[in-house]
Amino acid sequence: MLKNLKLNHYLQGAIAIAIVICINILANGGTGGSSFYASLDLTEEKRFTLTDPTKDLLDELEEVVYVEVLLEGEFPAGFKRLQRATREKLEDFRARSGFVEFDFGDPNTGTIAQRNERRKQLKDEGIEPVNLRVADGDSKSSQLIYPYAVFYYKGRRQAVNLLENDIPGVNPEVALNNSISLLEYKFVNVIQKLESQQKPAVLFTAGHGELAPFETADFEQTLQEFYNTGRLILDSVVHIRPEVDVLVVAKPTKPFSERDNFKIDQYIMNGGKVLWLLDRVAVDMDSLTSRKEYFPKQYDINLDNLLFKYGIRFKDNLVLDMQCSNIQLVVGFVGDAPQFDFFRYPYHPVISSGATSQHPIVKSLGPINMFFPTTIDTVVETRLPVDKTVLLASSNNSFFQRLPVGMDFNFLRYGLEKENFNKPPQPLAVLYEGEFDSFYANRLDPGMEAGLQQLGLSFKPKSERTSMLVVADGDIARNDYDQRNQRVIPLGYNRNEMDGNGFLFSNKDFLINAIEYLSDDRGLIEARSKDVKLRLLDGAAARQQAGFWQFFNIGLPLLFLLVFGLFYNWLRKRRYAQDLNASGNEE
Repeated sequence: MLKNLKLNHYLQGAIAIAIVICINILANGGTGGSSFYASLDLTEEKRFTLTDPTKDLLDELEEVVYVEVLLEGEFPAGFKRLQRATREKLEDFRARSGFVEFDFGDPNTGTIAQRNERRKQLKDEGIEPVNLRVADGDSKSSQLIYPYAVFYYKGRRQAVNLLENDIPGVNPEVALNNSISLLEYKFVNVIQKLESQQKPAVLFTAGHGELAPFETADFEQTLQEFYNTGRLILDSVVHIRPEVDVLVVAKPTKPFSERDNFKIDQYIMNGGKVLWLLDRVAVDMDSLTSRKEYFPKQYDINLDNLLFKYGIRFKDNLVLDMQCSNIQLVVGFVGDAPQFDFFRYPYHPVISSGATSQHPIVKSLGPINMFFPTTIDTVVETRLPVDKTVLLASSNNSFFQRLPVGMDFNFLRYGLEKENFNKPPQPLAVLYEGEFDSFYANRLDPGMEAGLQQLGLSFKPKSERTSMLVVADGDIARNDYDQRNQRVIPLGYNRNEMDGNGFLFSNKDFLINAIEYLSDDRGLIEARSKDVKLRLLDGAAARQQAGFWQFFNIGLPLLFLLVFGLFYNWLRKRRYAQDLNASGNEE
């Protein structure tokens, strides 16, 4: 009996050792050299589950994607959470594909000379640190952090900023949470762009008084990293080639000819994507400031009938919003020197992008500044079903003025009264997705039909499934230009905000997301809609109950382990004594 007991102990030990060896073999990938990683996602929002388009892209990798993460070191809890989430997401990628490798590094290590050289190199590459203020008791210190991941694939490299820009008034924990929720999208987006051998084409229409190249310079410069951009003069082409991935119509001020409309129509019918940035009303600030009363006129661009066929219509009004940006006005003179002051101007609404929709285009974006926008009518019926998603809308404290209307600055003297802004949110940017009827069905001009036949093309009366995005403001894409210093002002920068110190709105991020969505045939932007819920602790309660929870999480498990160990030893001795007594009785 004693021999059997000892043999049983040996077997148990051997099984335990075998289990440990198997786990280590699996963890190190056996002899194949690839690591084994698996997880069971039990979270409500499936934060650790990759989207299907992400899986498909990772399955198609042909070479190793190497990721250098610059987020190593000791950080406060929030950044530690971002660091851990980045590692976990890359492990998810590596678990799906053996072609994903990554490493974490700290740019702040080494001698002073080495750190300075490394920081200069990173700055030259466009990688700027975050100066983090760290509180340690009563003292505070600063720490430079590089929340970046650098991707290398097929001889190309691209840095990804892991940290979303801070939004005034937003809890820093929420901002970090937004950063974590966008990790998958950022990673798979940059892999796709590094993988693509040919850049998608994004063309801006020209010849109808659209924004000039210097006015869209910042937008186009950002696009050019991964897109081919240019101007398309519709009068100079016989048709818009299907190789144009997205057509941008940015604030036209002159009429489109019927032939130009026909070219756009057939481009859409063949699956083309259009970003419409349209001003309904021609408001000139110089004219407004130089007159006692100014009556703005509507632009005549000859697009109303074409757009109406697609279910798009603008109302004849101007939208005002209590949530707005500032303008600078002269309030008096000291001698010959004018004195300026800042006034909230409701014709320049500030749109909280996430308040209306959680669509991937606007999810986690900061505020967007619009200028003299018009309501988009979303109740226009179409023969074919079209999905309409309102992406941007004014706040709950809105108002609109029907045209014609006289405009002046007199009302600013009395402030903005909330009771006057009693209209519901007005749609200002709408995404249209579906199949569209051609405006020229049953009205095709013989000359147009002959032109198509010469090109070997046929008229299409109905589109395949495609999408268009309509924004009721053309200036949303316009950057200012410093004539004196010959430099482009960043798109979205408003120098009148923050008491004249300026603020950068998220106009460019919104437009870039729109282009990425319209040109994304693989559905990778689905990962951008993934939401990681933030469950914040009550800070005051946590501090009051710190001792209890420390004991609950640390002391109680140790106490339980001690009690279990004592009980197990007592039980083992008792059984051993019984076995000895039984063995002695048998002898």
